[in-house]
Amino acid sequence: MKGFPTHATVSRTISSPVGNLILLASAEGLAGLFFGHRIERDSLPSEDAGNGHLAAAEKQLREYFAGKRTRFDLPFDVAGTDFQKRVWAELSRIPFGVTRSYGEIAARIGNPKSVRAVGLANGANPLSVIVPCHRVIGANGSLTGFGGGLELKRRLLVLEGALLDVA
Repeated sequence: MKGFPTHATVSRTISSPVGNLILLASAEGLAGLFFGHRIERDSLPSEDAGNGHLAAAEKQLREYFAGKRTRFDLPFDVAGTDFQKRVWAELSRIPFGVTRSYGEIAARIGNPKSVRAVGLANGANPLSVIVPCHRVIGANGSLTGFGGGLELKRRLLVLEGALLDVA
């Protein structure tokens, strides 16, 4: 799978209201969160029921889906370019229930002409939901590009109150 964090040493699969989530971690922190339908099971590192990073991520995700958490507080161990990491840091600053356009993200990182590069970095985000790439929408307010699919993006935005449930 493209973007799979090869430095992750352990994994955990959890169920959620949006389907199975695959959590990946290293000794340093959370290395990935992927939607279960996007990952090949035989490519995963071994399951580890005792890993503290995986346990903390699972707890915080359960709180998020129960409407009791609006921010995540977890150590990360993600691989990416400096540009990607700047974009991901800016995504993490988007408040719960708020959306931003790709252009707004580009402007906020000081590079307003990098809209397409922001889109690519957004798509390469290894920590879906936790680093909220689902909160990034088109300039015209449309739901665009999301690794889990647009229906999943819509469901996450409805959960957060950023979008009315009209489907």
